[in-house]
Amino acid sequence: MRSSTALGSVLVTSALALCLAAPAYAQSNDPIKIGVVAEVQSIAGAATPGGAQIAADEINAKGGILGRKIEIVTYDNKSSSADSVRAFQRAVSEDKVSAVIASYISEVVLALEPWAARLKMPLITPGAASNEITKAIHNDYEKNKYSFHGYLTSAAQAQIVCDAAKDLLVDKMHMKTVAIMSEDAAWTKPLDVGYEACLPKAGLKVVEHVRFSPDTTDFTPIFNNIEAKKPDVIVTGISHVGVQPTVQWKNQQVPIPMFGISAQALSPTFWKDTNGAADGVPSFAVSTADVAVTSKTKPFAAAFKAKFGSPPAYTGYTAYDEVYMITDAIKRAGSTDPDKMVTELEKTDYEGTIGRIQFYGKDDEFTHGIKSGPGFVTGLVFQWQDEKQVVVWPEKIAEGKLKFPNFVKLSQ
Repeated sequence: MRSSTALGSVLVTSALALCLAAPAYAQSNDPIKIGVVAEVQSIAGAATPGGAQIAADEINAKGGILGRKIEIVTYDNKSSSADSVRAFQRAVSEDKVSAVIASYISEVVLALEPWAARLKMPLITPGAASNEITKAIHNDYEKNKYSFHGYLTSAAQAQIVCDAAKDLLVDKMHMKTVAIMSEDAAWTKPLDVGYEACLPKAGLKVVEHVRFSPDTTDFTPIFNNIEAKKPDVIVTGISHVGVQPTVQWKNQQVPIPMFGISAQALSPTFWKDTNGAADGVPSFAVSTADVAVTSKTKPFAAAFKAKFGSPPAYTGYTAYDEVYMITDAIKRAGSTDPDKMVTELEKTDYEGTIGRIQFYGKDDEFTHGIKSGPGFVTGLVFQWQDEKQVVVWPEKIAEGKLKFPNFVKLSQ
């Protein structure tokens, strides 16, 4: 049996160890840190910490949250899943962040999701789309509840593209056939499943479906193959590429219009990147700098341009919203305890720059994905016209009409 002195020494030592091991939320006088793991060498990736910082600056100017300032800690993941995991581990174990905003690349988020579960760290993505992110949460809620999908799923994006295609291409231009052209990536697998299901319902018969490697540098044979099938339109699902197929579409004078999703086209520099070949290229988006999707969209875009010299890429909008959602959850919880934060994040009802944001519940198919549709995040379609991103759908916020370059031959 130990003596009382020895026992007391053990208890003191144990108490000291517990104090040293205490999680970050116990440090009440320190700034609340939010980690941002992003592809900072890319335009979309650089917009992520940029949008997050603007939100933090606004919150701090009003006194912070719970009497504490918000600090954004950025990590360059070099577009690598392995580097992202290392950054996430460092953010949690060394830098003591209270939440992490991470990546527009689905493969990266899928690599981080198990670590969010293991380390019990709230994780929200500003741009990844794969349905597999929400599927993991739905299939094992108690384990994966720390992850939130802060962008529209691939399934939701496919449906919005189909809705826009029906209004713009079928009803107005009387198109009847379509070729699907998607890069081979995690986010496009469910996207293409969605396209295959909803394009025929919209009135477009699928006559060709091409999936190509994101490493493709010559799109000539792909366009030649599609031309041979004579579709009325090409519906795309591309993100990791964009400049090269757009330039070749113009240089090759492919007579078929493009539609769908071209994530690189969301970049404010896409016109210059393609030397004007972007003229006539449309894409799905959640917001643009000149359209008031909500009352917050244009003021944020103006603040971003004033700070960084150009309008934000799409991840800037979502990261900005997500800092507010995280800090609102902390404020309601009165704590940065991760489980309390998860409970409050699930109650999110926030008007952001991209629409009204709520998350699907644990019994829904897309658990912790943001709700889409009327009254929530509806998305839009813009088209590059004369160096500008002109919103052409939906009609209530449209700035102009869909029009294509002269080399495009509309069959109807």
